[in-house]
Amino acid sequence: GDNSSLERAVLNLLDNAVKFSPPDATVWVRLYPLGDGTAVVEVADAGPGIAEEDLPKVFDRFYRSSEARTLPGSGLGLAIVKHAAERHGGAVYASRAPEGGALMTIRLPGAPG
Repeated sequence: GDNSSLERAVLNLLDNAVKFSPPDATVWVRLYPLGDGTAVVEVADAGPGIAEEDLPKVFDRFYRSSEARTLPGSGLGLAIVKHAAERHGGAVYASRAPEGGALMTIRLPGAPG
């Protein structure tokens, strides 16, 4: 894969997790293989989470939820994540973390090295 593209994707997820989490909160990062030869990267934050109506749109270019409009950013970060994942034959998903924040998942073909 393209190391710089994948690195940018993960950094974008980490940047968002830090941006939306309260100070001194924990950001969780997991990398693990699935039995089908897929590698998964998960980033979970302790922020407010993503509203249900925003979940299908967060990877659209220039989309910014009402909560994000007051923060710095252009609405391109998650679109870059999606592009990188799809370019490598993978996919991205947004959901809620068990702790209530956002949970972002990248699935890619192959196993972690």
